[in-house]
Amino acid sequence: MNCAIVLAAGMSARMGAHKVLLPFGGTTVIAHIADALGRSAIDRTFVVVGHEGPRVAAALAGRPVTIVANPDYAAGMLSSVRCGLRALPEECDAALVALGDQPRIAAALVDAMLRAYRTSGKAIVVPVFKGARGHPLLFSTRYRDEILSGYADVGLRGLLAAHAGDVLELPVEDPSILADMDTPEDYERETGSRGE
Repeated sequence: MNCAIVLAAGMSARMGAHKVLLPFGGTTVIAHIADALGRSAIDRTFVVVGHEGPRVAAALAGRPVTIVANPDYAAGMLSSVRCGLRALPEECDAALVALGDQPRIAAALVDAMLRAYRTSGKAIVVPVFKGARGHPLLFSTRYRDEILSGYADVGLRGLLAAHAGDVLELPVEDPSILADMDTPEDYERETGSRGE
């Protein structure tokens, strides 16, 4: 089973508004991401919420996602990754960690990463655009306990460093893997590129 963990718990301090709830693609940023994952080969999607969690959950009403509340969301992104990992069913053997502020994630990218994971013999897949690593990140759940107990100072970068020989860098022609939205200018860039 392939599962996705979408990180949507942050406080969006630099945006001035909760970025996952901003309009995007005829819906909200977070719903757009959930819809893209729904079109992919991901079997189940878990959305980790924190700041304004009930509003985020409401924005996803009617979509086949599982909401996971992170009461410790102010502690940072790794706390949300850990919440998501704890929520995964035992039969989930691959976890895709997606950012809640990366609305242009594409089902085709996710499917390419899943194919690479299944055929490469590597347990970690990271997309790369022109030599730069981006998101989302896909890894075997055999690393679950390691992530739950370690990497407090460095996050998932620590996983990549600790298991460098088990990382597959997947070249992609999609610069959006490097783009997230932290500021109003970032949001304008993302929506402007879609003609919205």
